[in-house]
Amino acid sequence: MVDADLKKIIMQDIYENRMILTSVRDKPEGWTLHSGLWSPFYIQLRILSSFPETLEKVGEALGALVKEEAPHINRLVGIAFAGIPIATAMSLSTGIPACHTRKIIGVRTEQELQEAISKYGQHALLEGEVKDGDAICLVDDLVTGMESKLVARGQVITELEKRGISEFTVDDIAVVVDRQQGARQRASELKINLHSLIDLVDEGLPLIRDKMTEEEYAKVSNYLADPTGFKKP
Repeated sequence: MVDADLKKIIMQDIYENRMILTSVRDKPEGWTLHSGLWSPFYIQLRILSSFPETLEKVGEALGALVKEEAPHINRLVGIAFAGIPIATAMSLSTGIPACHTRKIIGVRTEQELQEAISKYGQHALLEGEVKDGDAICLVDDLVTGMESKLVARGQVITELEKRGISEFTVDDIAVVVDRQQGARQRASELKINLHSLIDLVDEGLPLIRDKMTEEEYAKVSNYLADPTGFKKP
């Protein structure tokens, strides 16, 4: 089990370094997420590598979580772009080799992925070494609904098949933060193992409550309890 104090340090670092933005503190109009949902807060872990001490802690904690929950994993794949430094930090902490996906611009769904691949040419969809028998864990910063993770999974599977690799699994996904907005249920339905370092509703918000104003905390927690009750200002 990952040390609770380490989780708290990571979560507070994320908040204090403005990797969590809120409509109260940072942007009154809020944000429209990749999933299309409007949100009064935004998590931007893409800048995590600008804070190497925090990134190192994330690599240590998420790496330990994966080794505990999925000891069969022998290959990490960072999802471009945010997942790449996280997978690298995990690799340095655990010794598990890491690869990363290439970003395909404009692809948001599995259907769009298949259309894009047909026009993608000879470029590799995955950078790094993979072998027959690999048990792969995809790595990203956060998860909301699962769609972008399924796109990345499809991308990895396509590249492995293109390389003639037939024995592999891509059934594990590790993220720093689960926004707890349906991803775990979706993963379960698809028989995918979702490993999250911090569940935002159950753990994340309580860990930074004393850092937030009352208005800020209330707005974010009320939104997470019922996102459908909120509309873009």
